[in-house]
Amino acid sequence: MEFQSPSSTPPEALEAACPREVFEIFCREIAEDGKELLFDHGAPFFSISNTDVLRLVHEWELKGLVAEWKENFGSFDYHSKKFIEIDQDGMSKRYVGVPGMNSICKALCNETGVESKFGVGVGRLEWLDNENSWLVMGMDGQNHGSFKGVVASDKSIFSSRFKDVTGSPPPLDLSLVPELAMKLQDIPVNPCFALMLAFTEPLSLIPVKGFSFKNSEILSWAHCDSSKPGRSTTSERWVLHSTSKYARDIISQTGLRKPSAATLTKVAEDVLEEFKSTGLNGSQPFFRKVHRCVDFVVSTGGCLSRGSAFPAASVAGEEKCLWDDKKKLGICGDFCVSPNVEGAILSGLAAAAKLIDAPSCL
Repeated sequence: MEFQSPSSTPPEALEAACPREVFEIFCREIAEDGKELLFDHGAPFFSISNTDVLRLVHEWELKGLVAEWKENFGSFDYHSKKFIEIDQDGMSKRYVGVPGMNSICKALCNETGVESKFGVGVGRLEWLDNENSWLVMGMDGQNHGSFKGVVASDKSIFSSRFKDVTGSPPPLDLSLVPELAMKLQDIPVNPCFALMLAFTEPLSLIPVKGFSFKNSEILSWAHCDSSKPGRSTTSERWVLHSTSKYARDIISQTGLRKPSAATLTKVAEDVLEEFKSTGLNGSQPFFRKVHRCVDFVVSTGGCLSRGSAFPAASVAGEEKCLWDDKKKLGICGDFCVSPNVEGAILSGLAAAAKLIDAPSCL
């Protein structure tokens, strides 16, 4: 979330109530022997078609923040237990962050004029009518100041599901922005579980480094995380994504709150057993851990969105973001354009342009 201070031109960045946009796509784990393991358990890669976004990506590439992932990808049919497609042509470039998928966000947080605050939850956004500004309150009730403009990129800030998870109302009361509220009510999402695995030896029966599944009730996608540029190769690390249907069935039984250890164990066993039954893996992982992405969707071709908010709808149309000119409130994210990294970037650029063009904010 970005806030525009009334007293200075440079924007001040403050993490939203659920700061998953930056961090949930990348995690650091420790194995039983003390070995550090790094995983991208959200988006395995991203592809770009828009020229403006491609220009940005090339800048990031020159800075060493992203690199092309030059590996083969495919599709596996669970019924026949065979690969039915293997893409060796690399018709569209696949990019990854280096050394992790959060590298771009971390770099943006260190840009000149940006003040980043981590570990700070936004509990409430209150509109001060007499000051034409937003009062930002923390989850603990702490006053973080008033701001002339706000851009929110995490839909948890206004989602009714926020209360299901935290027990508290969402930070942004949509009745403050009735024109936007109509478009933001109950954005449909697709949940997913991600199983992170580490092996001592390569899974040599798999001829590709990333592939989608067809005809599996449990698995939708798998990728070899350690094959990406800039990653450690001391172990072979794979990430398996469940189908939305499987995740939805589990969540319907357990609710949206943090899954219990028993639930996570069951999910890990189900997903790993499905993977083993493909015949592609005869090895036992020395590390495994499940992560639940409540809002998650796989888009066409196996290209996944960012690791946190994965919508099943686009709400902003040609505008690419939602903007309330009177209150200088912007809503952006992949759910505004398309469920992938490119959609998120396009939406962010559109919201930034609105903020810059607002005279009272700069």
